[in-house]
Amino acid sequence: MSSWKSSGKSGEGGESFPHDLKSQADITALYKLRVFRAERLERPLTNLSAAAGPISHTGVRVTLEDKSQWLIHKGSGFGLSSETVVVKAEHISDKWKVIGSKDFGGTKTVSDFVKAGGTDYSLLFNNCHDGSKRMMDQH
Repeated sequence: MSSWKSSGKSGEGGESFPHDLKSQADITALYKLRVFRAERLERPLTNLSAAAGPISHTGVRVTLEDKSQWLIHKGSGFGLSSETVVVKAEHISDKWKVIGSKDFGGTKTVSDFVKAGGTDYSLLFNNCHDGSKRMMDQH
């Protein structure tokens, strides 16, 4: 899967985390796992104390068939071949708040969510809010 980056920016300061998965086989296996629940999350932008509509960062935390949780989100410079990245949810700060949820019942995979997030980033036309909304709006 070329759109994978197993580390990404999910803290307030855009810090990167060590790679969660070590092999292509692990990455491929993760992409095939089914999503049972998705929660749209929001946090303040770096150095701000509160999130306010578009002056925030959003992503989607998914709970998978193996009960693991991952954050899928996008931003400028977040990934290598895709600006939508996947990180273990344990890396996210407590500033992320749930703003919506949806049960998918295993009808979508991690790969579907990454594809819905999109490979490219544009502050005005294809940002984190657009990507997380597309992920949640899947049928």
